[in-house]
Amino acid sequence: MNRKRTLMVTTSNAKMGDTGKTTGVWAEELVVPYYVLLDAGVEVEIASPLGGVVPFEPNSLKPAGENEPIIERFLNDPVAQGKVKAARKLADLDAQSFDAIFFPGGHGTMWDLPGDASVTAAVATAYAADKFVVAVCHGPSGLVSATRPDGKSILQGKRVNGFTNAEEDAAGLTSVVPFALETRMRELGGVFENGPDWQPYAVRDDKLITGQNPQSSALVAQKLLAALQED
Repeated sequence: MNRKRTLMVTTSNAKMGDTGKTTGVWAEELVVPYYVLLDAGVEVEIASPLGGVVPFEPNSLKPAGENEPIIERFLNDPVAQGKVKAARKLADLDAQSFDAIFFPGGHGTMWDLPGDASVTAAVATAYAADKFVVAVCHGPSGLVSATRPDGKSILQGKRVNGFTNAEEDAAGLTSVVPFALETRMRELGGVFENGPDWQPYAVRDDKLITGQNPQSSALVAQKLLAALQED
């Protein structure tokens, strides 16, 4: 059996609009799935719209030695560090050559992923090729512009999940983000399901897997791993 391959696509954006605040990818949402997949023998490539250094949300990382063990593992893993310090440029990769495309969240995604042509094309290509399309927390912002071959949103009629309006309110960023992710997913025809705020929750509808918040990172990755193993 050929080794399964997953393409993780992060934000390239480190600015939270014009607030002056720094953002990026939320570390847990990249790191936890990365090792769930890698430790199970799945090859993981990391890419972003611009390539190069992946920006991390400052609030998602503590000084070395103070993080959860899995984050410390990542910070001390030369291969992983090489991948996030020199991410591939998404436009240079063929989404069809991967078994899954995975979008970790972090508020940075809300500004660059929805309008990025390489993201939209990669998701549409993966979806049309019957690959797994996966996202967690704000990661589904990378799915909102992609359409199926019939021109309709890939979310239409699908059971979906993502960072909720209630969680955005609790984070105090409803007036900062360019749009409300839950609202947009509903507007696109997604059948939005969610669990309690800040609790693990994820939904799989055929080849589409989406999770609610940072706490859902492992659950989303486990659902993808199970799906890859049965595929």
